[in-house]
Amino acid sequence: MVRDGRTVLSDAIASQADMHATYGGVVPEIASRKHVEAIAGLTELALEQAGLTRADIDAVAVTYAPGLIGALLVGVNFAKSAAYALGVPLIPVHHTRGHIAANYITHPELEPPFVCLCVSGGNTMIVDVQDYTRMRILGATRDDAAGECFDKVARVLGIGYPGGAPMDRLAQGGDDTRYELPRAHVAGAPLDMSFSGLKTAVLNLVHNAGQKGETLDLPGLAASFAAAVSDTLVPRTMEAAKQLGYGKVAVAGGVAANTRIRADLERACRRSGDKLYLPQLSLCGDNGAMIGCQAYYEYLAGRRGGLELNAYATRSIELG
Repeated sequence: MVRDGRTVLSDAIASQADMHATYGGVVPEIASRKHVEAIAGLTELALEQAGLTRADIDAVAVTYAPGLIGALLVGVNFAKSAAYALGVPLIPVHHTRGHIAANYITHPELEPPFVCLCVSGGNTMIVDVQDYTRMRILGATRDDAAGECFDKVARVLGIGYPGGAPMDRLAQGGDDTRYELPRAHVAGAPLDMSFSGLKTAVLNLVHNAGQKGETLDLPGLAASFAAAVSDTLVPRTMEAAKQLGYGKVAVAGGVAANTRIRADLERACRRSGDKLYLPQLSLCGDNGAMIGCQAYYEYLAGRRGGLELNAYATRSIELG
């Protein structure tokens, strides 16, 4: 529950991470079923934590894209029913726009325009946030998302799912020059990225070591991997910031919690003089508060969803 786009009244979360960890990744059908089981009770819990009743709700926000279509459909249909029953507007929100809005909660003084690095398990892109609801993609991954690579590497190392946090912990104290890993460049698109080669290089390294009976320096490997990802993300983000000259750089998404990436961005912004905005760690991952925050600005911009609203597995952040 969010008031006026900046004040979080409650943020109830039902995590499925432990269950999906058994399979080394999200199983879409199971995720959808668990959404059905949890959504009504979670909504009531959020109301209770906020000290509100249904009569206090002015609008209902929902993530409608992008993501796993089954899980999105559960949320969209529940939200449509709730908005219709309460007689209030329904506000569709793009998931990545919500991640960007997490920065407004952590930093109430932040206002567009600014450059935002959006980096998660499903998306990796550099966005020109021109206004709260007007955005332009400056660069993006051509293949895998950075967060997906963290998950895949963590799985092959057997250290847990989701992979971001265990990889970050493993990298602490590791030698980030221990293994030479690739940093890809996209010809003719200096702000675009590619992570498939990096992921493949690490997987081959692990498999070859296993076949030869060699012992890997796991902290060194995790640190080298984090450095390769950061070396791909940070220079491009700073180049975009230099081109636009806003003087403000933000980060959004689950990978924004990564220690190496945060530290490298802090150093880069100190050198450039740009102000860096990082979401608090609890708001880096998926949460309802960020969706409610962005919904406020979508509402002010006149965005509404009707009973015909559908969910989409893919949709550009530029379209909203």
